[in-house]
Amino acid sequence: MAMLQRRTIRSLCVSIFLQFLLLWGVSSAFLPSDNALINCGTADGATVDNRLFLPDEDEADSFRLSAPSSVSLRDGNQPADSSPLYRTARIFTRRSTYGFSIKNKGTHFLRLHFYPFSSQGYNLSAAVFSVSAQGFLLLKDFTVPRGNRIVKEFLINVQTENFDISFGPSYGKPSLAFVNAIEVFSAPADLLLDVARGLGPNEVEAFDGLSRQGLETVYRLNVGGPKVTPFNDSLWRTWTPDNEYLRLPDSAKAISFSGRIKYQKGGASREVAPDSVYRTARQMNSVNISEGHFNVTWRLPVSLGYKYLVRMHFCDIVSLTANELFFNIYINGYLGYKDFDLSAVDVTNQMLAAPYYMDFVVEPDTSGFIYVTIGPSRLSSSSKINAILNGLEIMKMNNSMHSFDGEFSASSVLRSWPRSSTDFWLCSFLAGFAIMSLMVVGFMMISRRRMEMRESLAWSRLPVESKEDNSRYGPSPLSGKLVYY
Repeated sequence: MAMLQRRTIRSLCVSIFLQFLLLWGVSSAFLPSDNALINCGTADGATVDNRLFLPDEDEADSFRLSAPSSVSLRDGNQPADSSPLYRTARIFTRRSTYGFSIKNKGTHFLRLHFYPFSSQGYNLSAAVFSVSAQGFLLLKDFTVPRGNRIVKEFLINVQTENFDISFGPSYGKPSLAFVNAIEVFSAPADLLLDVARGLGPNEVEAFDGLSRQGLETVYRLNVGGPKVTPFNDSLWRTWTPDNEYLRLPDSAKAISFSGRIKYQKGGASREVAPDSVYRTARQMNSVNISEGHFNVTWRLPVSLGYKYLVRMHFCDIVSLTANELFFNIYINGYLGYKDFDLSAVDVTNQMLAAPYYMDFVVEPDTSGFIYVTIGPSRLSSSSKINAILNGLEIMKMNNSMHSFDGEFSASSVLRSWPRSSTDFWLCSFLAGFAIMSLMVVGFMMISRRRMEMRESLAWSRLPVESKEDNSRYGPSPLSGKLVYY
């Protein structure tokens, strides 16, 4: 009897402990105040990574769909274990808009999911379309190759109560637009600060107004570590390995850390980057690199004509004591930080395994690359020469046209989209009428010209040519030309 009671008490304690852990995990997770997740082209919801995506065919408080002509499409050929977000799509033949209600103004994540498939006579890989949101041109003449799943992620500062995303087929092309899923949710307040280091050929200077810029994620790398899936990130991001961007693979080696990451107030949080990023890194590989090549460089191709936010994540998981790791940071060959000591940063409080990040605003070099480099400092002792990097993010900033895709504004693209079938046929009729009018006017001008020529021929004197003695008549006119008096 006593043994049974002990087992019951033990089971009860275990149950309470597990419930405590569950509640602690839920309370510590990020809960965005605005959180609209949409599964497009279906009447069914979908749960992905413990998140519920609502169907866009049902009315909801958080969003609305204004689509004068759209079709719900389902792909019946995908395997049962594929993500439900990519089994359906909403397609548009004219400009259509998803509108979202915003409760908390500020920076918001916007993710657009695309996967082209063929169904019901529609081939989504042939779609050519543009997307705009909040005055930003996100995508222009965008296509998705067959078999590719693409997620376009943006960070946009929303200062209104409504957030509209518009899709439309590219003008002048017999095409359509589509989307498989949409995410719109509030970003944490500490994710994006307003000031960064502007780095260029002249000097390092403060770049203000970063939080007011639109950003498009181009790279998000877990340096020295494996892929991090959305399930293991509090903001449902994907971090990919850095291997293919390392300029000299033998210049660095991957390391990992099994201890606790010590997040500090004012430093990087789990929303800035998860434990999985700060528990891995690359450090200098002094075995295979000669003394003159002790730099580690990542080479990343980007589009010209834009500035980029380069975010570097650091966490000292290699040192045994504080103040023994010193290194330099370069971007595109320019010195961004000299003799950097993670232990000396205020927010790390002289602690190891305390995460920290730096933001730089840069332009790519003329060949369209961004080079991120870490190298040793002269302050390092001969036995402690090293440099590390844990994570790297590169985000494109909107240009002066508020565009992420060329020198086009969102308003110019919106004006090119017929808003309804009446507008489309009216534009077609007016274009046809203009062409017919030009043809009629041209025909009338040609006819009138011919008539004038016949009248002139009837009344004009012909030139006289004589092979025998042209001098009697003065200079002869050009042969074959009519002369009108």
